[in-house]
Amino acid sequence: MVAHAYTVAFEGVEARTVQVQCAVTPGLPAFSIVGLPDKAVSEARDRVRTALSSMAIALPSKRITINLSPADLPKEGSHFDLPIALSLLAALEIIPTDAIAGTVSLGELSLDGTLVPVVGALPAAMAAAEEDRDLLCPRASGPEAAWVGGCTVLAAGSLLDFVRHFSGQAVLSACAPGEVNGAGTDRDLRDVKGQEKAKRALEIAAAGRHHLMFVGTPGSGKSMLAARLPGILPPLSPVEALETSMVHSLAGLLDDGGISRMRPFREPHHTASMAAIVGGGRRAQPGEISLAHNGVLFMDEFPEFSRTVLETLRQPIETGEVMIARANAHIKYPCRFMLVAAANPCKCGFLTDPARACSRAPVCSEDYLGRISGPLMDRFDLRIEVPPVAFTDLDLPPSGNDSATVAARVAAARDLQAARFADHPQVRTNADASGPVLDEIAALDSESRALLLQAADRFGLSARGYHRVLRVARTIADLADVEAIARPHLAEALSYRLVSSSSD
Repeated sequence: MVAHAYTVAFEGVEARTVQVQCAVTPGLPAFSIVGLPDKAVSEARDRVRTALSSMAIALPSKRITINLSPADLPKEGSHFDLPIALSLLAALEIIPTDAIAGTVSLGELSLDGTLVPVVGALPAAMAAAEEDRDLLCPRASGPEAAWVGGCTVLAAGSLLDFVRHFSGQAVLSACAPGEVNGAGTDRDLRDVKGQEKAKRALEIAAAGRHHLMFVGTPGSGKSMLAARLPGILPPLSPVEALETSMVHSLAGLLDDGGISRMRPFREPHHTASMAAIVGGGRRAQPGEISLAHNGVLFMDEFPEFSRTVLETLRQPIETGEVMIARANAHIKYPCRFMLVAAANPCKCGFLTDPARACSRAPVCSEDYLGRISGPLMDRFDLRIEVPPVAFTDLDLPPSGNDSATVAARVAAARDLQAARFADHPQVRTNADASGPVLDEIAALDSESRALLLQAADRFGLSARGYHRVLRVARTIADLADVEAIARPHLAEALSYRLVSSSSD
């Protein structure tokens, strides 16, 4: 007889259903797995055989064949152990065949039959729910998968637990979702002395999900400002939390099965490779830009990153997704992130410091910031010069609003955008608006349009820069709770665009 079980194979955040077929037939004793398995899947036969032996289940002296269908789909990972073991147990008539027909299973087996947690339980539960099946998984993966509605998740500590469940000896109960992680940050904007313009730019960027670049001398507070960005961002919506958690599930970053409402904040080192930033590697894993989906990607020492890495960011910034091309597959990951970059004005860092003038100006700056191409620089909505802070200012009491006050204004602006784009599901913030949608939300009066055309002609704004100024002006008007963009909103948006305008 041929027994059937079901599992999934991952293609990015998409989980494709795989049917595990097991046939026990007369012939020379053998245990083979076919259907494009990788090394980890092929080794499952030894783990399954030993796990069954630890349960006092001996395999018959027959030919055992496991087929992973569809056979032309590559199968990777150790999560195929559990479905292979269940299909074999069904073929041996130890558990009912129809019992596993309505389930999707995944999990790695230890040699003693213990189930080891695996990555991807959340996308697997999504696939199971779409096909109206239950999900079987290791106990540690259960709280993560249980967040998906419409799918009963049964989590066990060992293969023996599932055998007892299907035989009716000890029925498993449905797993409960993990805890929601909503812990905030203790970094407050009031800790930053001075830098009022930079704080204002940070608020605008947070309100409209605009890309932001800080350029300033070492120690001026660029990294300190960026580190306080999570404290003013609104929490993830339920839809965004599920999207982000699916990527983090594939990367194994969900702690104790809990889903976080905090927006991701990723800060890779400038020595990171292109595969680490964009995604890739042997199994085409998500990179930092996808792990920052719906959150922030902070790239300190921006010009020090590899030129290849920097140029690869250009398309994901525009499209909100990245395609990792391989010879046998094309893997797509979402990456709608907010890019915050920090850079020194030149290699020595003191080009704009009157007290410590750069000895190689302006060549030093041209060589250093010249590593950032014009098309990439053009994708930053706001560019801010962060001047050095005077020592006398460091002794002053905290100034400006705290993070909670700024976060309230940002949340109010995001609420306006959510209502505005209710009929446009692909547009969530002002930074996503384009085409007719942008024309509708950023209509200008004659005075404002004349100012924008004059600035575009004088400073050589590109068409992309022109539209990004409109988006920033729309966000500034939202922060002021004003329906129409006025000349002051547009003028402020232009003031954040003029730094390094020669790159436009």
